[in-house]
Amino acid sequence: MTVKTSTTHVKKLALVIVFSSLGVAMSPFAWFQFLGTKAYPTQHMVNAVLGVLVGPYWAVIAAVLTGTVRNVLGTGTLFAFPGGIPGGIVVGGIYWILKRFNIIERKRLVAALSEPIGTVLIGAPIALFLLAPWLGSQTLLDLTAKQGFLPAFLIFGSGWALSCVSGSIVGFLILLALSTVRIDRETLFGEK
Repeated sequence: MTVKTSTTHVKKLALVIVFSSLGVAMSPFAWFQFLGTKAYPTQHMVNAVLGVLVGPYWAVIAAVLTGTVRNVLGTGTLFAFPGGIPGGIVVGGIYWILKRFNIIERKRLVAALSEPIGTVLIGAPIALFLLAPWLGSQTLLDLTAKQGFLPAFLIFGSGWALSCVSGSIVGFLILLALSTVRIDRETLFGEK
């Protein structure tokens, strides 16, 4: 490993720790209850910013760290993991694709707004159809039994959409502010 590579990893790790800490610190203030889960826009903001600035793997690490600490502190539920991890992967992956093929000029901002794709279309079905039955989440199981799978997904996913859309918009605004002062992945880590 070269010195530049290890310095880059240390910088990325520091950024992940700062944003994970921010996510944990805001958890008592920025959430709302929805069908047995705690919707948490701050995690989606963290996903949007870190997915663009450090990439999908680091965004996943931040989501796992934030979700774990929030669960230990009692400000989160196990739904934090399917609610946080897919969004970071999608943002980082879309940013990487847009950057690699130079498709769009404002790739950072477009990627940040893609966070709901991961959370609603990937995370919500995992939470509703795999995690909820495994946990025995009665509210979600009753919803699924009474409404059926598709209506339950639409109802449950709409709550998560409210959380992740608002969080990704805040992340978008943060990235927009950072880009105006020329703080981005290239200036932070020397990546092209």
